[in-house]
Amino acid sequence: MRTCPYCKIEVGGDLKKCPVCQSKLSGEAEATYFPVQTTLKITSFFYKIQLFIVWAVVIAGLGADFMFDIRPWAGFDFHWSLLLAMWLVVFEFGIMRLFKRGLSSSRIMTLFVFIVLIMFCITAYYFDFFHLATDWVAPIVVMLTLVANFVLAMIDSSGNAMIYLLTNLFVGILPYIVFRFSGRDCPVTWMICLLASVILLVGAIIFKGREVASEIHRRLNV
Repeated sequence: MRTCPYCKIEVGGDLKKCPVCQSKLSGEAEATYFPVQTTLKITSFFYKIQLFIVWAVVIAGLGADFMFDIRPWAGFDFHWSLLLAMWLVVFEFGIMRLFKRGLSSSRIMTLFVFIVLIMFCITAYYFDFFHLATDWVAPIVVMLTLVANFVLAMIDSSGNAMIYLLTNLFVGILPYIVFRFSGRDCPVTWMICLLASVILLVGAIIFKGREVASEIHRRLNV
């Protein structure tokens, strides 16, 4: 059994450092008390590899843009490396959500989709297809997310997906209000998205009425 020369305690197993003072233990190691988590180590190793690659690309892109003034093509008058860095950070955020345990599928999907949509609209602004992104791509992606959340709420026995389904109505109404107050006609795609959100909310009430009422009571205290 190993011992700590400073704490004067005996430490079983195959630890190399004292769990109290982190000093190096002396003596012979015993058989390990816990099984070796080889799967977790492999997963952690691949995560570190992709994290290194992401940061290497970010640093190289920033250097090529700001230090060497390299442009992908003529007329590229903004710092492309900032967009690249933002996209890679979003990618890294998605990877972290996938590696983190205990998060519901609805939460991971909803957060990731809306963050990617924001990044896509920012990119579209610089590449001059902003209206295409906001009037067509965004509402289609939002509708697909709403449908996916509805399906998950129907099959999820834990009830964790219900809160994301209840946000469907808000997600459908908000763009419609923004377009109205900005003086623009609301695109037909966002109108369809609003109708879809109401239909899915009605479907949730019909199929999961008690869970909907319980979720509203729990979240809003009403």
